[in-house]
Amino acid sequence: MENELNEKLNYLEVFQICDSTFPIGTFNHSFGMENYLRTNVIKKAPEFRIWLENYYRSQFRFGEGLLVKLCYEAINNQNFEKLIDYDDQITKSTLALETRNGTKLIAHQMIVLIQKIYGDKVPHLQEYAKAIDDGKAFGNPAIVFSIFAHYKGVPLMDAFLMYGYSVASTLVLNAVRAIPLGQREGQVILNDLIKLLKPLYKRVMKLDESYIGANAPGLEMAQINHETQESRLFMS
Repeated sequence: MENELNEKLNYLEVFQICDSTFPIGTFNHSFGMENYLRTNVIKKAPEFRIWLENYYRSQFRFGEGLLVKLCYEAINNQNFEKLIDYDDQITKSTLALETRNGTKLIAHQMIVLIQKIYGDKVPHLQEYAKAIDDGKAFGNPAIVFSIFAHYKGVPLMDAFLMYGYSVASTLVLNAVRAIPLGQREGQVILNDLIKLLKPLYKRVMKLDESYIGANAPGLEMAQINHETQESRLFMS
């Protein structure tokens, strides 16, 4: 019973850093959604649902979702240099400056908070933080999350689903205040996204690092155009 209880507590601790209220600045970023709002491509719930699903089928699938898989494999093989390599690949394949900077800021805040709670107990996290400080890495929240979730003994599939839910939950909350989207509508869309994570996980598990950053041009163009958008709620 003691071991089972400890395992459940580990899951709760991973859920804590996944929670949309975890103060790492994700509420400041729409990752291009706001540009679709300005151009009236997104008007209400139906259009937002399409955007969110496309975001997951493209940018999440070949970005943060794939990173969770690759980082788990690298940590299992005790290959820390691969984490730095993936950091470099995902950052340099992200065309929008605001998106690059946004992910760096979120990763930095995540590292600071995890270190504040757990000190230097998390293997690889101190190395990753030092690599960022030394200019050898940029910082990506999916890599930070993977390091922590692996440390807590969470299996890859569970980590992927947790992180997938975390990103979707934050984007839905941002849409609730930006579109505006009703809370009930938002929860229905979030539940539909949860169901999408199952086939998405199966597809991501078949990918290798050559697919990192294979994003949809439309999503990236919206993120780039957001940089010159005059009126906005979000930083990206």
